Amino acid sequence: MLWNAKDITLYLQEKQYVDTAVIPLLPIGLNEDLKDCATQVEFISLLTMLLEKQFKGRMMLFPSLTYLKNQEEGDKILEAKKWASMCKDAGFTHVFFLTSDSFWKMYEEDLEGQVIWVPSIPLEHMDESYKYSLMEDQVKQFVNIIVHKWQSSM
Repeated sequence: MLWNAKDITLYLQEKQYVDTAVIPLLPIGLNEDLKDCATQVEFISLLTMLLEKQFKGRMMLFPSLTYLKNQEEGDKILEAKKWASMCKDAGFTHVFFLTSDSFWKMYEEDLEGQVIWVPSIPLEHMDESYKYSLMEDQVKQFVNIIVHKWQSSM
C-alpha cells in the first residue's frame, strides 16, 4: 500500500492484514555528495515502488525518511528509531528500512527494524527496458528476504 488517500482508506478497513512497514532511508547532500545522494534516491525510490507492488495488501510503503548526509549520527539514528517505534505502536509487526547508505548497517541493532542495504546502481544512462529488468531482479531478492523474515517470526 502506498502513502496516499486511496490506499490509506483501504488500510484503515484492512489493517489487520497489513503487518509490514517499509521505510526508505534517503540521504540528502549538496556538496561533493550531491550526485551520489541523487543516485541513491532514484534507485531506492524505484526499488521500493516495485517492491510495494509485490506485496500490496500486506505492506505499507511509508514516505522516505530523508536526512542530511552530514547530520550527526545520533540524530539520524534517533529519528529512525522514532519512525520504527511509531510503526510498532500502530501494529506493524515487521519494520524494514531500505537504503543504499552503508551507514545504517552499522547501527541496525540500535533500531527497532531490519535494515536492508543494497548498493545503488546508477540508472541515469540505462535504457528503460533494461532498467526495469534489472530492478525486477533486485526486487526478487528482496521478496525472498522479506518472506524469510515473515516465516521466521511465525
